[in-house]
Amino acid sequence: MSAKDELIVKYAADLKEKCGINPEMDLLKKITIGCGPSVFNPDSSIIAGTQKTEIDTVKKNFLIKKLGLPDGPALKEGIDMVLEQYGKSNRNKYRAVFYYLLTKHFGRESVYN
Repeated sequence: MSAKDELIVKYAADLKEKCGINPEMDLLKKITIGCGPSVFNPDSSIIAGTQKTEIDTVKKNFLIKKLGLPDGPALKEGIDMVLEQYGKSNRNKYRAVFYYLLTKHFGRESVYN
């Protein structure tokens, strides 16, 4: 099994354990691949949910640029809902899992088709 495949299995387990979700593995794989090499870097593979700059980056680079969502208060509300769903006390919020949850929340799975 490749390192990427191992990460996808780890992310699927995280979704099941922390969010109670059985992920769509094909979508999770595509999102993980879309994250590029950041998933292999211990620092960039994690979302710092309490840092405003990190949340702004997620909003601009993922929600607006990648998912094509219009800027507005709904983006902040969506991020807050996903932070709550993933667990605010959970220190290790994997970027690929966070992006998966946001993609599902906003119903933008078609971006990955």
